[in-house]
Amino acid sequence: MILSGVRLVITVALSILAFTPATSDAQAPHAMPRIGVLGNDSESAEDLQQGLRELGYVEGRNIAIEYRWAAGKVDLLPELAAELVRLKVDLIVTMTHPVTLVMKKTTTTIPIVFTRVNDPVGLGLVPSLAHPGANLTGVSLQGLELISKRLQLLHDAVPKLSRIAYLTDPTQPYSSAYVREVQAHAEMFGLKPVLVLKAHAAGEVESVLAEVARERPDALLVEPNTVVLTHRKRIADVALTQRLPTMYGEQRFMGENGLMSYGPSLADHFRTAAVYVDKILKGAKPADLPVQQPTKFELVVNLKTAKALGLTMPPSVLMQADQAIE
Repeated sequence: MILSGVRLVITVALSILAFTPATSDAQAPHAMPRIGVLGNDSESAEDLQQGLRELGYVEGRNIAIEYRWAAGKVDLLPELAAELVRLKVDLIVTMTHPVTLVMKKTTTTIPIVFTRVNDPVGLGLVPSLAHPGANLTGVSLQGLELISKRLQLLHDAVPKLSRIAYLTDPTQPYSSAYVREVQAHAEMFGLKPVLVLKAHAAGEVESVLAEVARERPDALLVEPNTVVLTHRKRIADVALTQRLPTMYGEQRFMGENGLMSYGPSLADHFRTAAVYVDKILKGAKPADLPVQQPTKFELVVNLKTAKALGLTMPPSVLMQADQAIE
C-alpha cells in the first residue's frame, strides 16, 4: 500500500510538470527588476541612483543595475549596447544622444529611457515630444534656447567684451545649428564675429588651445560634449593661464578653474528620468510617456576664478547665481 501511494504521488507530480508551460529565458521574471545603464562616463551615475533612492529603489536590495561605460570611445558603444540586450535587462537608461542612437539601433523591444539628449526630435530618436512612440522616451536638454542666456551672462560679467570664441565638436549633428545661434546672438550683443574652434579627437584639443593663445578672444563659450568632458581640466587651466573667462553648459564641465556654468539641473534631470524608470517597471509603456523638458536651471559662479582673472562679478550676475564657489 505504501509503494502504491508513492507511485501515485510521483504520477501526479509528473502530470503537473507535463502540463506546465515552458518558460524561455526571455520570459522568466527576474528576482528583482534589472536595468541597464549605458553612457560614456560614470559621473552621472550618482544622480540617477539618488533619483531611484527617492522612489524607494536601493541598488542590490530591490533593484539590480548593470553599468556599461564607453569612456569616450564611441566605437565601443555597439558592443556594450549588444551586451545589455543579451543580459535581457528590463529597461535601459542611456546618457547622451550618441549612446541613445546606438541603443535605438540595437533593440526595438527593451524600453529605453534616454537622458542628456538635445533635440530628440531633430535627431530622429522620437517623432514628437508628446508622442514618442516605439520603445523610447526620456528627458531632453534645452540647448539652442540657452545660448542667449549664456552670452548675456558673459556680456554682464566681462567688461568691454568684444569677441568670444566658441568651442564645438563639428561631428555632432547639432553643431552647425549651435554655431549659427551663437553667431546670431553675438551680433545682437554687438560683438565681433565669433571665433569658432573645432575639436573632435583628443589631438585636436591642443591645436584649439594654441589657436586661442594666438587669437586672444575676450571669453570662451564651451559646448557640452564628450571631448570637452574628457579634457575639461586642461581646457579650464589653459583658459585661466590666458586670462580667458569661460562659460560652460553644465556645472561638471567647469573643472577647477571654469568661471561660470549655466544649464539644466542635472540632479533634477535624473530625478525625472528615475520617475520614468519607475513608471515603466510598473507597467507603463514608453510610447505613452511624453518626453520631458527641463524646468530648473542653475547658474554656478566661481569667485575664486573671477579673482584670478581680475574680474569683479557684478551684483546682477551674483543675484542670479544658485551657487558661488569661493
